[in-house]
Amino acid sequence: MNNYRIGDAPSQLGVRPDARLSATFLSQAFTWMFAGLLLTAAITWVVQSNDRLIGVARDLFLPAILIELALVFGIGLLINRINALVALGLFFIYAALNGLTIGLIASAYTVPSVATAFVSAAGMFGAAAIYGAVTKRSLAGMGGILTMGLVGLIIAMVVNIFLASGPLGFIISIIGVVLFTALTAYDVQRISSGDLAARLGSMEKAAVFGALHLYLDFINIFLFLLRIFGDRR
Repeated sequence: MNNYRIGDAPSQLGVRPDARLSATFLSQAFTWMFAGLLLTAAITWVVQSNDRLIGVARDLFLPAILIELALVFGIGLLINRINALVALGLFFIYAALNGLTIGLIASAYTVPSVATAFVSAAGMFGAAAIYGAVTKRSLAGMGGILTMGLVGLIIAMVVNIFLASGPLGFIISIIGVVLFTALTAYDVQRISSGDLAARLGSMEKAAVFGALHLYLDFINIFLFLLRIFGDRR
């Protein structure tokens, strides 16, 4: 991997790792992703089941969101400078804080609708992940389009905070589901092709960074589906 220059990607050079190496890339990333999801789910369940903790989550919601954003951008900016263990620790801190905020959000919906959104998100994420892992078609060209789409989605969400438009919020949620489902396939291919490992020069860092991307993809699919189909208490 260290033979690649920074900025080079195996997929762009027409290089594809053998099946065992590709599986190793994916298994490491998915292992940390699932660990993060389990931590988030455990904290979400604890928060939901305790009225006092829901009150605490409500009071800490905005600071927690700001810290989460700082952690995500911090990991992305510092991934080349910090070691894999530090990056993993930051990822787990993020996943724990996310459990607090998601616990508050989920408490506004009925348990069956939360379960339905979770199962639906798992199905969509799984299908997209399989496609990204097995397709022979390069998805590298989607990167720029998906990034622009993500920026547009964030701007629309910020605008709708002030407009508080129900129809616009519904449209944003649909676009969010489509966008993060596409990002799932794109991210899985980036991981399995070795692009992340080549860029970071470390399989361990690539596993953590890939896990963060996959975690974000799944969580966002779940939250957008919950907004679309969730029944409020």
